[in-house]
Amino acid sequence: MRRTVSALVSSLAVDPGKAGPLHRQLYFALREAILTGRLAPGVKLPSTRVLAKDLSVSRNTVAAAFDQLLAEGYAEARTGSGTYVTERLPDSLLRSPASQPSARSRRPKPTLSQRGQAVASLGTVQRHRNRPFAPGLPELDLFPMKEWSRLLARHWRRPDVGALLGGDPAGEAPLREAVASYLGAARSVRCDADQVIIVSGSQQAIDLIARVLIDPGAPVWIEEPGYVGTRGALTATGARLVPVPVDGDGLDVDAGIARAAAARLACVSPSHQFPLGVTMAPARRIALLQWAAAHDAFVLEDDYDSEYRYAGRPLASLQGMDDQDRVFYVGTFSKVMFPALRLGYLVAPPDLVDALLAVRRHVDTQPSSVAQAALTDFIADGHLSSHIRRMRLLYAERQDAFVSLAQEKLRGLVTVERQDSGMHLIGWLPEGADDRAVSEIAARQGVEAPPLSHLYTHGPSRPGLMLGFAGIPAEQMAPALDRLTAAVGNGVSTSRQATHK
Repeated sequence: MRRTVSALVSSLAVDPGKAGPLHRQLYFALREAILTGRLAPGVKLPSTRVLAKDLSVSRNTVAAAFDQLLAEGYAEARTGSGTYVTERLPDSLLRSPASQPSARSRRPKPTLSQRGQAVASLGTVQRHRNRPFAPGLPELDLFPMKEWSRLLARHWRRPDVGALLGGDPAGEAPLREAVASYLGAARSVRCDADQVIIVSGSQQAIDLIARVLIDPGAPVWIEEPGYVGTRGALTATGARLVPVPVDGDGLDVDAGIARAAAARLACVSPSHQFPLGVTMAPARRIALLQWAAAHDAFVLEDDYDSEYRYAGRPLASLQGMDDQDRVFYVGTFSKVMFPALRLGYLVAPPDLVDALLAVRRHVDTQPSSVAQAALTDFIADGHLSSHIRRMRLLYAERQDAFVSLAQEKLRGLVTVERQDSGMHLIGWLPEGADDRAVSEIAARQGVEAPPLSHLYTHGPSRPGLMLGFAGIPAEQMAPALDRLTAAVGNGVSTSRQATHK
C-alpha cells in the first residue's frame, strides 16, 4: 500500500514551464487526488524529503504544498508519524473523476439581470477582425510603428512621476489640447481643451453619456440600421431604444419625432452613417438640432471614420453647427492608427463636463498616461496627419480595386457601388437571400462578411453584407473574392431552396 501511494504521489506532474509556482501546482494536484479518492482518507503521504527527490523539486516546495493542505483541512499531521490524508473529509466533497461531473458543470447557470440578458442577446457582428474584408480593419503593415515605438520608449525611459501615479480623469492636458486643436482644424469642431475627455475608445464615450443622461425606460433614438455597440451601451443603462429609419439623406428626423418626440438623446453618425455610408443632408442636420433645442434633448455624434473621405475635404461636423450646446462629439484613434490603442475622445457641452467626469472617476479613472503622452507627441510631430494623408490615398485606390474586382466576380450575386468615404462598402444581396446564412458560409471559407441584418432591430428591408476594403492589399483581393463568390452562390442557392419549400 505504501509503495502504491508513493508511486501515485510521485507521478503527479509539476512543470517549471507552466504558469504558477511549483508548490501551487503540487498542492492542486494533491488536492484533486484526495477529492477524487485516488488518495483515500487516512492514507499516509510520503515524507517531504522523499517526495522532493521523486519530483526533482526542493524540499521547501513540497513543504509549502503540504502546509496548504494542512491549513485547508485536506491533510492532518500526526506527531512523530507524518502527514496523512484527513479522515474527516465530508462525503459531499468526494467525487469520482470517471462517473461524476465536475462541480462547475453541476452548478446551476447564473441568473442574469434583465439588462444583462438584453445586452447578451445582442451578440456581436465581427468574429475574426484580421480576415479578408473585415469591416473597420485599417492597414496595419504601413503604420509608422518605428516612430510610435520611439515615442513610447522615450516616455517609458524618463516617465513623469504624475504619469506613473495617474492623473486627471479627463485625460492628460497636453493630449486634450492637441485633440482640440486637431478637431478644430480637421473637423470644424468648436471646443477648447476643457471640453475634451480622453476615453478608452468611442464605446466608453457612449457609455458615459448614457449613464449621465438616460434614466431606465427613457426613449433614445438610434439609427436603423446602426452600430451594435451603441445599442449595447444604451441597453445596459435601461434605455428604451427607438429605431429611426435611415434613408439616402441620413436619419429621418420627422420619423423620429413621430415615434418619440420626447426622446432624451439621438445617436447619429451624420458624416458617414454606419453601416450604410450615407451622409446626413443639411436640412436634416438643421432639423435635428432644432428638435434637440426645442425638447431639451441631446445629440450624440459618432464621427468614427470621417478622416477617410475621397472626394473633397472631410465634411464639417454636426457639432460645429450647434450653437445651443446640444451635441456630444465622439471620435476614436482606432481607425486612423490601430484598434488595440484603445484611445478616443469625447467633446462634451461645457455644462455637462463635470457630471461626466464624476461618473468617469467611478468607472476606470483614465487610460494609460504613458500612451497618452506618446500620442500627444505623435500628433504634435506631424506623424498622425501624415499617416492619415497616406492612408486616405491608399484606401481610395483599394476601394477602386475592390469595386472593379467585385463587380466582375460577383456580377449577378452581389451589387457593390463606390462611396465617397469610409473603410467598408455594402454588398447588396438579391431579395429574399438570407444574409446571415451567407455570412456563416463565408466565414467557413475564411472570409469575414458580417450580415447587414444583424444591425437592424426589426429586420432589414434588403439583405446585404458589410465588406471592408481598407485592410487588404489589392493583390490579395482576387483570391479572397473568389472564396466569397463561392460562399455567396451557395448561400443564395440555399436561401432560394428554403423559400420554395
